[in-house]
Amino acid sequence: MPEIKFKKILANEKNLIRILDNLKEGIIAHDLNRRIFFFNREAERITGYTRSEILHKDCHEAFGSPFCGERCLFRTDDTFVPNTSDYPVTFITKDGETRNVEMSVSKMRDEDGEVLGVIAFMKDVTDVVRFQLRTGELSGYLNIIGRDRRMLQIFQQIRDLSGYDYPVHVFGETGTGKELVAEAIHSDSRRGGGPFVPINCGALPESLIESELFGHVKGAFTGAIRDKKGRFELADGGSVFLDEVVELSKEMQVKLLRVLQTGKFEKVGGEKTVSVNVRIISATNSDLKNEVKIKNFREDLYYRLNVIPIELPPLRDRKNDIPLLADFFLNQFSEGEADKKVEISKEAISLMMDYAWPGNVRQLQNILQYAIVKCSRNYIRPEDLPMELSSLQVTKSRRGPTKKLNFEAVQDALEKTGHNKAKAARLLGVGRATLYRFLTDYPDVLPESLEKS
Repeated sequence: MPEIKFKKILANEKNLIRILDNLKEGIIAHDLNRRIFFFNREAERITGYTRSEILHKDCHEAFGSPFCGERCLFRTDDTFVPNTSDYPVTFITKDGETRNVEMSVSKMRDEDGEVLGVIAFMKDVTDVVRFQLRTGELSGYLNIIGRDRRMLQIFQQIRDLSGYDYPVHVFGETGTGKELVAEAIHSDSRRGGGPFVPINCGALPESLIESELFGHVKGAFTGAIRDKKGRFELADGGSVFLDEVVELSKEMQVKLLRVLQTGKFEKVGGEKTVSVNVRIISATNSDLKNEVKIKNFREDLYYRLNVIPIELPPLRDRKNDIPLLADFFLNQFSEGEADKKVEISKEAISLMMDYAWPGNVRQLQNILQYAIVKCSRNYIRPEDLPMELSSLQVTKSRRGPTKKLNFEAVQDALEKTGHNKAKAARLLGVGRATLYRFLTDYPDVLPESLEKS
């Protein structure tokens, strides 16, 4: 019987190893003490290590650090291993090359159901991601949506940073997604399984910011009824995201500089020095270098934070991503409710493409939420958009080689702006003199009480 013969083949250890060696997935298996007892040929290719260098060794010792970084399930003695666990890993090969690997880890049990160890399947997706970035096929990366060449360059920067622990400074206008990029940098690194702790430096009161960042001991000040860990201590093993770091006082800048230099600090009211292992990612929506020039920000701290700068483009400079972002948000808003899926008309998208988006991606998200509430039959039309967008229909309707105003467009603009001529002219896309000449020729557009205003 073929089935019996096949079972005999599998029962032979050499045959089984030969089969596993021909799989396109890397396989690594170790016991509950992290001692590696199986490592197939594809695992050798992915990691750059040979079997002789790996077998019978502690996983962490063999690779010089936890293979899975902060996502390692065997980092502490009180390990809890789920039946299966899937997660991405950024791994540095023996030759120093960064590789993107998708891991699938499962428990191994004996005939009595007792857990003996784990087996991990590794799928190398490095070349796939590289190809998609090179050809522009990616429509997003780690929850960041975009296909514009500038966004693809940012995705590549995030990938390039995955093997390093250097400080990163993200610069961009409000609403461009600085925290998303910071979280992507964290997730794509070996710290990915560790904590990501965002801190809005501009939102914390000056009297509390030191306690929030570094913690305090019981009795340090009125209301300190117990010891408290600060954000840096909570982020140990992971990343701290300092948003609007320029808002920190000079005193706090000095203390932050020390943490960057030594990884050490004292809690408010405490004498014991606390050591942490954190990566710093900072962000501003202003020019940090200019803040140094005008003496608002320490130059030495600037150079510590700005090791790797990343500049995010405003939405008006990547308008081809607007349809992609709109589709993403609309799917997100109706997730799990197929009957509430909202679609958007080509005319509405056209107006959105013509808008300047001062609030960037965050404003786009808010405007779509507004439109969903206003629209009927789950279909967004131009008139469902807020006035700042729907009024663009007026200017679009008059566009042409003659650039002449018409009665209806002017009347509509005046009504929308409360008969403010300067605002109406801006809405119509013409100079005030052009609008005034039109109103002189067509006085009936204005009510009598406003003709001379």
